[in-house]
Amino acid sequence: MTSIDFYFNAGDRLQVACRLAGKACAQKKKLLIYAPDGEQAQRLDRLLWTWQALAFVPHCFADDALAADTPVLIARGADAPAPYEVLLNLSPEAPPHFERFERLLEVVGAEEEDRKAARARFAFYKQRGYAIANHDLAATRE
Repeated sequence: MTSIDFYFNAGDRLQVACRLAGKACAQKKKLLIYAPDGEQAQRLDRLLWTWQALAFVPHCFADDALAADTPVLIARGADAPAPYEVLLNLSPEAPPHFERFERLLEVVGAEEEDRKAARARFAFYKQRGYAIANHDLAATRE
């Protein structure tokens, strides 16, 4: 069964997504980032190229010709290539087919709208019996 991790109080959701993508790469895990908002997906793509000066997170969009050979993919649609072990959700709703992944990462910003959507996703997963871990990012910044 998919394990779910909520990373809440994110100052910048895309920065946290980049950090989690880098961590997944370091652990040799294949990561799919679900970002159905086209503008957000483009910003994430640009940020992954520049977010850390001394590191590189190999990534591309899921529909790119190099997708089969790339450890981090950005998906704007519901179609997801297999096999990817970890799914990172940047959508306000539960991502489609999340149960196919070993882990689901949910990044939650500090804004009330984002928190409200995250609470709904949390309840959705909890009602279905998924194991959920919470990580307060505000506590790690202190």
